[in-house]
Amino acid sequence: MSKFTKEMVEDYADKLLIGLTEEECQMVLNEFDVIDQNIDVINQMPNIDSVEPMSFCLDDLEVDLREDEIEESTSIEELLQNCDETSDREVEVIKVVG
Repeated sequence: MSKFTKEMVEDYADKLLIGLTEEECQMVLNEFDVIDQNIDVINQMPNIDSVEPMSFCLDDLEVDLREDEIEESTSIEELLQNCDETSDREVEVIKVVG
């Protein structure tokens, strides 16, 4: 497995338009070292390849769902009465992007 290098972190930071200081770059490298160490521990576990991945951590969980009941809802016209500006059945908002 290839280890992360300072050049890789700086390259990724540039691609993501994140300006990293030397201290931040070193912090990221230290965090990746910890992640690499944990992955190495996992890879050393015997028979790890034969373990099936979990699709959900609570597979044994049984939930009793309630029956769907049709209820009357508030009309769109009534909801739109709370808005300052509307256009047909839509709420008009202030333009915030150039």
